[in-house]
Amino acid sequence: KATSNYRTYGVLYNWPAAMNGARSSTANPSGVQGICPTGWHLPSDAEWKQLEMYLGMTQEQANNTWYRGSNEGGKLKEAGTSHWKSPNEGTTNESGFTALPGGYRSNYGYFYSVGSHGHWWSATEINDTIAWYRSMNYSNSKVIWDNFYKEVGRSVRCLRDWKAISNACAERSVALSEALHWAKSKCDQNNTATHHVNDV
Repeated sequence: KATSNYRTYGVLYNWPAAMNGARSSTANPSGVQGICPTGWHLPSDAEWKQLEMYLGMTQEQANNTWYRGSNEGGKLKEAGTSHWKSPNEGTTNESGFTALPGGYRSNYGYFYSVGSHGHWWSATEINDTIAWYRSMNYSNSKVIWDNFYKEVGRSVRCLRDWKAISNACAERSVALSEALHWAKSKCDQNNTATHHVNDV
């Protein structure tokens, strides 16, 4: 935890650790706190799709696996090449998601792709050994939807629960015009869901 990679990208969770004993969820919101702090949750695959379609992906594109959409990944990735390998294709980070390339940890304990790829678990499994995740890379502005063995270490992105966002906004006397489970409330950026935790 004293390494520069830890300070920049966090740690990498295998799926059981990310879920912290919770069962797989396909709901929106997932209802899975998992490794997230109180008031936050690990997004289901359905919540990831909601975000992707909010950013411009069609339902048909969202339902496809592997590379999907057009520039939704660019809207999610941190802009520039301070952390992403060049050219970091198509980045605007207009969503404020600021996806970072933390790479992944193989089930054999080796670390790969730091600086070139980012991978994020969902709270949705396929079966006892495989779960869904999202991935982005430096050479493409699309979002990859794929699945793999749960033993692999990946980043997670926790979402602030709607009740917590609603309460925070009410305290600031901010009127909400839409109810999104992602970080697009009308509160300022201090109330956005950008908790970034990863561990094994």
